[in-house]
Amino acid sequence: MGIILKKQPSSRAFCGLIPQRKGGRITSWKGKVIMMKKVRIGIVGAGNIATNAHMPAYAACDKAEVVAVADLNLERAEAFAKRFGIPHAYASVEELLANEDIDAVDVCTWNNGHAPVTIAAAKAGKHILCEKPFADSLEHALEAKAAVEEAGVQFLLGVPSRFNPQNALVRELLDKGEFGDIYYAKTSYLRRRGTPTGWFTDKRVAGGGPILDIAVHRIDAAWYMMGNPKPVRVSAAVSNRLGAFRTKGIERWQGTPCPDNQNDTEDFGAGAIHFENGAILLFEASWAINGPDFQYTQLYGTKGGVTLDPLTVYGERNGYLSDDKLNPGPGKSFELEIAHFVDCVLTGAPTRTPVDQACDLQRMLQGIYDSARLGREVTL
Repeated sequence: MGIILKKQPSSRAFCGLIPQRKGGRITSWKGKVIMMKKVRIGIVGAGNIATNAHMPAYAACDKAEVVAVADLNLERAEAFAKRFGIPHAYASVEELLANEDIDAVDVCTWNNGHAPVTIAAAKAGKHILCEKPFADSLEHALEAKAAVEEAGVQFLLGVPSRFNPQNALVRELLDKGEFGDIYYAKTSYLRRRGTPTGWFTDKRVAGGGPILDIAVHRIDAAWYMMGNPKPVRVSAAVSNRLGAFRTKGIERWQGTPCPDNQNDTEDFGAGAIHFENGAILLFEASWAINGPDFQYTQLYGTKGGVTLDPLTVYGERNGYLSDDKLNPGPGKSFELEIAHFVDCVLTGAPTRTPVDQACDLQRMLQGIYDSARLGREVTL
């Protein structure tokens, strides 16, 4: 997998030149053409996230093509394939993985399928993009991590917030020392009435509620912008009080129903995550709360701080306080994430959310539930 040259130009031909892209090809010096092999993707799970987020992102990526889809419901897989012009539809992961034309697998199943599909894909030698969360438990995440490392395949956890232009710029500024040491952060994702339907509320397949659905995005983004310090302790509480609301006149994310669909996950969670470097991250998340829809992230460092939406950096300049609003430019998170994964498969470059960080994130999520269940702070 990689780049195939029709004719090898001299080394001088590329000096100081930037290749120009035309469709699925790259043209180089004097019009000579470098043919780039497309990464052939097999999608597992033909639900909403694959339909509304991943497929539009693949359509925008000229280095990849989706060649197969698998779903527990063959009719759904076939309808998905027909809609997007995908040549192969399967009723099982095993059938999809037996297709030798597939280079990489995109895991878009229910949460309880993430680790098993990742393990199977790794054993089949396929590169893996796995939707968050990595698994429905830390135990299953560690099993999947071992399989990925043993196979030596590329792995990217699907947390598109790392590719949000705001978040990416904050991390860039952090790495340049603009904020000094980040010692405190807080993040929130509250929905007034936003509990999804279907499998999302069934603990057997989802593993949890808003902690695994929406808090994971905010926690991971804040952790990423803090520089990914090692998590060591968690104190948290969760509850299910308003999740089964019957409020009229609202739109809800439609999840695929699972057999005997239950509503037994939490609908609210809040807590604190402590890190080895002494930093602390406060978080709160809810699918349903009697208050306004609300999202924010704030980070505080020894040299500067930052808030998002709009991106504002707080610090000092020439001895005076300064508030700088920054424009990171356009960019769609899912498109950037898919393009990054495909480039990593083609080049062998490290992914932005590798398997060890996927497990550390899962360790924090598990710690939230363990702390809530035990009613005390837990060590990770």
